[in-house]
Amino acid sequence: MSATPWTGGRILGGFGGPRLLFGRMYEDYGVELGVLPASRSRVLCIASAGDTAAALHRAGHDVTAVDINPVQLAYARARLAGGASVEGAAEALMRLGRGAAGTLLFAWREAALRTFLALDDPTRQVRCWRRDLDGPGLRRLMRWALRPGGALAMALRPSFTSVVPARFDEVFRQRLERTVARHPNVRNPWLWRLFVGTEHPGAVPVHAPDVRLVQGDVVDVLERSPRGGYDAVTLSNVLDGPGPAFAGQLRAAVRPGGIVVLRSFREPGPAGAGWAAQDRSALWGVVRVVRLGANPDGTNDRRINP
Repeated sequence: MSATPWTGGRILGGFGGPRLLFGRMYEDYGVELGVLPASRSRVLCIASAGDTAAALHRAGHDVTAVDINPVQLAYARARLAGGASVEGAAEALMRLGRGAAGTLLFAWREAALRTFLALDDPTRQVRCWRRDLDGPGLRRLMRWALRPGGALAMALRPSFTSVVPARFDEVFRQRLERTVARHPNVRNPWLWRLFVGTEHPGAVPVHAPDVRLVQGDVVDVLERSPRGGYDAVTLSNVLDGPGPAFAGQLRAAVRPGGIVVLRSFREPGPAGAGWAAQDRSALWGVVRVVRLGANPDGTNDRRINP
């Protein structure tokens, strides 16, 4: 993965050494908690900002977290030890987007968004979303920012451009509506992070100093582990960016018999949203949960349906 953006923590262009990409995580670890046994599973996860590792540890699992970016890993270590959250490149990008929306659109000012986030009835939420938030102004702004040739697309590193859907403005709005139509806002910390950039008022602190942290390529870590060394592997969206060769290496490195969770910004196939609709973070088009078969070639892989 040395040539991918994950190594240097950069989703946009630029030069220099590794930097912090994520100050928080934007994936709903409720998916993982829903498919793992009650406790004491041996789990390998991507360290990122530490949220998923901490949640799995709180649930009683034996967690190892890996990250190839040394700056990101050092941040995860500090945060898991009780350190404060700071802004990474992803949060800075979201802050700019929220600032533009709040400046140009009255309904997207923070006070109005906090009122929306306090709702607990999905039926009412989707009405408010359609009536107040998903208006012509938002659509114009997102079209300018997220379409091919738009502000974000022009700034993205080339390895990401093939991952983001071509009409991501429409896709992202649809994913947001899907989320508010299914999950109460008031109990959705990921929506708070996206909409106002703060933690949910009832958020549990990230604190799990006993999580093992490993710097390195996740493929190398898996290849070095003994057969059956992990009961589950949750890999965030590590395949968004690296090419097909890395995907093949990762597939070969994951041992049969365990559960694998993968996310992607890509649009889903004919099977539909599946687990992505259960993930309250609203970002993902694909969330795959698979139990690997006993055959080394994976011919007995079984998708776990939500």
